[in-house]
Amino acid sequence: MSSVNLPAVSSSLCLHGDLRDALTSACLPADDGLLVQISFGGGDVSLRFHLPPRYPSCPPDISVSSAGLSRTQCHVIKQKLLGRAAALPPEPMVHLLVQSFQQECVEETVHLRGGEAVLKQREEEQQEEQEEWTAVLLLDHMRSRSRYFGLLERWSQQLQLTGRVLLGPSILVVLQGARPDIKEFCRRLRTVKVDVDSSGRKCKERMMKVLIENPSSSSCHHSLQGFMVKDYQSSSALSAVFQELHMTELYHQILLSLRD
Repeated sequence: MSSVNLPAVSSSLCLHGDLRDALTSACLPADDGLLVQISFGGGDVSLRFHLPPRYPSCPPDISVSSAGLSRTQCHVIKQKLLGRAAALPPEPMVHLLVQSFQQECVEETVHLRGGEAVLKQREEEQQEEQEEWTAVLLLDHMRSRSRYFGLLERWSQQLQLTGRVLLGPSILVVLQGARPDIKEFCRRLRTVKVDVDSSGRKCKERMMKVLIENPSSSSCHHSLQGFMVKDYQSSSALSAVFQELHMTELYHQILLSLRD
């Protein structure tokens, strides 16, 4: 029979009021000692101590199981508890190990949630890459029209973007496609010599401004085909262009952006 004092172990657990409400425990005699089963959260997390006959002179063996933690995480917690038990003096230690266990569970849960947050962020980024976005860019000038438009058209094909270059009192570029591709288009505009300055020297579009960058609404989803240039002479003509593209709401947003 086991030489471990079962009532003594039970009373040791019950003396610690900070644990009483957080767990349920059971002490069961075993052929080679005593089993102490402790459950948290209605049984979602379980901690089992196998107390050998010479306990507490010999530390207990420990097993950990949880519905919310992986096997690897449970193994990590178990190894930490075994190390903690080996470092404690040969005195009743179950309640101390339970406290350590609670702390380790909190840390592993936070770590798990952190991993879930990273995974969720990645999923959102992937979803964003698959969504179609619409962007409106404001260009500073277009002196060499054929050269400038030729580059923009080539980039749109390489990046699988559709769009319009609207030439008038303001030079606007409307783009539709994946957001990373739109960002790459904008990067090239700022870093590649796309036009010439007033002296005829090649220059970059450093004054380009992104007026709007939003997920495409259902009304203007896939409303652009190809990549073309369109001239306009007045605000009413520009408004007509956006009405034709089913982008009236976008036109009003552009007016607000231009006034800022």
